Amino acid sequence: MNEMILLKLGEMVLKGLNRRSFEDKLQANLARRLHRCGQFRIYTRQSTTYVEPKDDSCDMEAALAAVKQVFGVVGVSLARACEKDKDAMLETAKTYLGERLLAARSFKVESKRADKSFPMTSIQLSQYVGGELHEAFPHLKADMHHPELTVYLEVRDFAAYVHADPEPGAGGLPVGINGRAVSLLSGGIDSPVASWMIAKRGVALEMVHFFSYPYTSPEAKDKVIELARLLTPWCGRLTVHVVPFTAIQEQLRRSCPEELFTVIMRRFMMRIAQAVALRTGAKALVTGECLGQVASQTMEAMTVTGGVTSLPVLRPCIGLDKEEIITIARRIGTFETSILPYEDCCTVFTPRHPRLRPLPGEVEAAEAALDIQAMVDQAVAGIERVQVTW
Repeated sequence: MNEMILLKLGEMVLKGLNRRSFEDKLQANLARRLHRCGQFRIYTRQSTTYVEPKDDSCDMEAALAAVKQVFGVVGVSLARACEKDKDAMLETAKTYLGERLLAARSFKVESKRADKSFPMTSIQLSQYVGGELHEAFPHLKADMHHPELTVYLEVRDFAAYVHADPEPGAGGLPVGINGRAVSLLSGGIDSPVASWMIAKRGVALEMVHFFSYPYTSPEAKDKVIELARLLTPWCGRLTVHVVPFTAIQEQLRRSCPEELFTVIMRRFMMRIAQAVALRTGAKALVTGECLGQVASQTMEAMTVTGGVTSLPVLRPCIGLDKEEIITIARRIGTFETSILPYEDCCTVFTPRHPRLRPLPGEVEAAEAALDIQAMVDQAVAGIERVQVTW
C-alpha cells in the first residue's frame, strides 16, 4: 500500500454535536492547501484525518510541509498502510522504518487498537512486534520511558498503519470556522503575529493597510504585501485593502492638537476598518496592540480608539512582551521582513509628547471641527485591493 499522511486533531475532538462542521472545514482547508501537490483523498475517521495520494505523481514532501501549516492539526505523521495482521505490521515496520531503526540506539513500540475486533490487545501487539524487532535489530535497546525512536502501530477501520514519531502541527482550529475579521496590518513585528494568532483560533482574515504616500514609500507598501504573502500558508488566500491615508493625516495635522494626533489617527483607522468589515461580512477587528508598549497602547488610549467601533476589537498580543512576540515572528517567518527599514504611516507626524491617558470628551472635542464621515468615505472609496496567495 502507498505511503500516506496521518493528521492528529487537537481540541476539535472535544466538540459535541457540531464536531462534524469542524472536520469538514479542516478537510476543505487541506484540499485547497494541497491542490498544488497533487490529487489526494482526504477523509476523517476516529479523530484522525487521512491524506491519501491518489497516484504516484503526488509530491509527498511538499504535502507534508503544507499540512504542518494548516490550523486544526496537532500532529503529522508519514505512515505506511498494511493489512491488519501482526506479521504484516512487523514486516512493514522492518522495511518502512528500517533505516531509522538502524540509526537509533533505543526504541519502543506503541500500539493503538481502534478496531476492537482485532484479536490482540494493544499491549500484546506491542510486545510481539517489539520482541521481533529486537531480534532483527539486536543493537537496539528497549526503553519504555525515553526511547530515541518510537514505532507506532495503529489498527483502524480500513487498514493498519505504521509510522514513527509524529511531527508537531500548527494546532488551533480550522481557519474560517469562527467567522471573519479585519486585521490592521502595518509593516511592524506585532500585527503579523496578531493576525497569525487570531487565525489560529479559526478566524478568516481580511487585511487592512494604511498607506501614506509620499510620506511612506512604495517599498513600504510592498513590504506589507510580502508580510501578507508570508502569512498565507497559515491563513489561506488574503485580500489586502490598501487605504490611502495621506489626506486624513494631513487634515489631522492641520486641525487637531499635536498631543492627540496619534490617538485621533487611530480612531480613523478603526472607523475605516469597520467600514471594510461591513463590506466583507467581518464581525470583529484585530490589532497588534500590546499593553503599555507605546503611548497609544495604554488602557485609556485603547478605550478611546476602540470607542468609535461597534465591533469587538481582538488584541491577541495584549499580554505578550516584545521578546515573546519576536519569538513567534521568527517561528512563522515574518520577522526578517518586518524589520526591513521602510517607513510606516504611524511614524508620520509623530507628536513629540503624545497624550498617554486621553479622555473621550477631549478627543471628541478635538474632532468636532472635522467632517468625519466624509473623510472616512473618501478613504474607503480610494481603497486598492490586492489579492495575495502562497
